Amino acid sequence: MGITANAVICGAGIAGVATAYQLAVRKGWRNVVLVEAGDPLALTSDKSTECYRNWWPDRAMVALMNRSIELLEALAIASGNRIRLNRRGYLYATADERRVAQWREQAERAAHYGAGSLRVHERADADYQPSAGHDWREAPDGADLLLDPDLIRRHFPELSPDTVAVLHPRRCGWLSAQQLGALLLEAARSAGVTLVRGQVIAVERQGGCVSGVTVAAPGETLLIATPCFVNAAGPHLAAVGELLGIELPVHNQLHLKAAFGDYLGVVPRNAPLLIWSDSVELGWSEQEKADLLADPATAWLADRFPAGVHCRPEGEGGSQQVLLLWDYHSHDQAARAARFPLPLDDNFFEIALRGMAVMLPGLRQYLHRLPRAYLDGGYYTCTPENRPLIGPLPVTGAYVIGALAGYGIMAACAAAELLAAHMTGDHLPEYATAFHPGRYDDPTYRAQLAQWGDTGQL
Repeated sequence: MGITANAVICGAGIAGVATAYQLAVRKGWRNVVLVEAGDPLALTSDKSTECYRNWWPDRAMVALMNRSIELLEALAIASGNRIRLNRRGYLYATADERRVAQWREQAERAAHYGAGSLRVHERADADYQPSAGHDWREAPDGADLLLDPDLIRRHFPELSPDTVAVLHPRRCGWLSAQQLGALLLEAARSAGVTLVRGQVIAVERQGGCVSGVTVAAPGETLLIATPCFVNAAGPHLAAVGELLGIELPVHNQLHLKAAFGDYLGVVPRNAPLLIWSDSVELGWSEQEKADLLADPATAWLADRFPAGVHCRPEGEGGSQQVLLLWDYHSHDQAARAARFPLPLDDNFFEIALRGMAVMLPGLRQYLHRLPRAYLDGGYYTCTPENRPLIGPLPVTGAYVIGALAGYGIMAACAAAELLAAHMTGDHLPEYATAFHPGRYDDPTYRAQLAQWGDTGQL
């Protein structure tokens, strides 16, 4: 069976759906086909933390995120906030005095990049205001640095008494990823986008240009004649790139999260995303630690763990749910394949709960009898420097939108807008070159990768 399309998008995750929306709804393209082997938005997009931020150590990423947040806010206004957008912020906390100087420098750099100004609060009576509710229009941007112990305790009594400073970036928060994806997909399909269930198994070329796509659909092989092919395959980005004979510079990282009922109310329901910025030990008793060290298979659990354990409240009304995340494993940059079903770690919840209890000591009450937790996760598909791939590929008519790592939900709207501009020949924003797939052909850029430093990933 054969059909024609003006564009075929491989992957109906948030990147593919947002691209279909941009092409059909915003650019007026007709006959756009979205190909997905499973259910739309179900492979990794629905495993998201659902957070967003413009807080990045990278000028181009700040610009991309600022634009994406603008688009999210516009969707929230137009839909009566169907996507449940808030701007509670991210709250980083530390017990290390040395972190204060680092945060000042980072905040000043972020302000220079366009993330908003830094406000430093060094008195107990400072006029700092914590997070607002769902109306982000009442919330400030920039960041607040709280240095007075009494001020910190007054606003965040749940934090460890060892906390010496908190940094509160404000143009951050979360939303409903499910509602965002559904809104974009509904609008795209109303504008004529066709969803085809199946797997892309070949991309045809004639004269060095894309000419068609072969899809293994249920019970048939579908041939789609098209001059445009978009690789939006998420964790399968590398495999789909190989169909074009292109080796994309990406690897996959498995990231897990746990959800549990905080029936003791340790995590305030109005809290920002809470992040502990120091390395930690897991709080074992002396006997437990000795037992762990006695077995080579468990000795690693007695070591110090990296910074970055974080959590946030989930749901509204009477919800007690908390999402808990921590990327404490090292990653192999040669790991290009994604395994499904996910290889889950049954110890993740206890490890992450112990780590989070360093920041929120009240969580230690759960260690005597662990509450039931729901564990899931997904893959972060990353480039070496953690910038996405957005733009044309060496094969004429082929494009990529991917390597959105752990920021796919927050970046998808602006990333898709940028890709649509590439595809239609529209004006490109200044940040376009930072995400162009061809940037690795530049020897100067390749040299910068070895000195990249902080990638901004949680």
